[in-house]
Amino acid sequence: MSARIGVITFPGTLDDVDAARAVRLAGAEAVSLWHGDADLKGVDAVVVPGGFSYGDYLRCGAIAKFAPVMGEVVTAAGNGLPVLGICNGFQVLCEAGLLPGALTRNAGLHFVCRDVWLTVDSITSAWTSRYESGAELLVPLKSGEGRYVASDAVLDELEGEGRVVFRYADNPNGSMRDIAGVSSANGRVVGLMPHPEHATEALTGPSDDGLGLFYSALDAVLAAS
Repeated sequence: MSARIGVITFPGTLDDVDAARAVRLAGAEAVSLWHGDADLKGVDAVVVPGGFSYGDYLRCGAIAKFAPVMGEVVTAAGNGLPVLGICNGFQVLCEAGLLPGALTRNAGLHFVCRDVWLTVDSITSAWTSRYESGAELLVPLKSGEGRYVASDAVLDELEGEGRVVFRYADNPNGSMRDIAGVSSANGRVVGLMPHPEHATEALTGPSDDGLGLFYSALDAVLAAS
């Protein structure tokens, strides 16, 4: 079985081509999904990539959540479809209510563009099962509004349930409790600010550490088939 992973493109999306390439490098078929699509074309998982969807007007991800394709994603995620949100995609998933918390302006009020070290905190999600707990990954980060915030009650719940999937080794943006990525309660939906799709080949990126997310998704798809 060849898994089919959808990659969404909104007006203003920048990293859909890179995300599709990462999907193919992991051995799956990348399926293009347009923001106006009213169905998901039977895909086995979905990636919501980075960029500036709809110009980030109003608030990052605030308009994208109303796109027809996101209505389908929300419904499918409720039925267990694996969904990954990267950078702006993470913001969209938070706005759509698939993940808790929000992403706000970086603590230093500057756009951060550099490679960062992440620690894998949880390997029970659909997108992190290929990693070892505590593994360190080198992945690019590029965002101006990447500071993860949530109430203390939500943060305690995320940590208590093992839903913090990635933490920054050296917090670059002031994210609460060094959180770089979180998962839904069932572990099928994951969002993170750094870009694993830009860390899939050592020749063109800082590492190939990001491939593990896409391999993990393939495992989740095969396990569910």
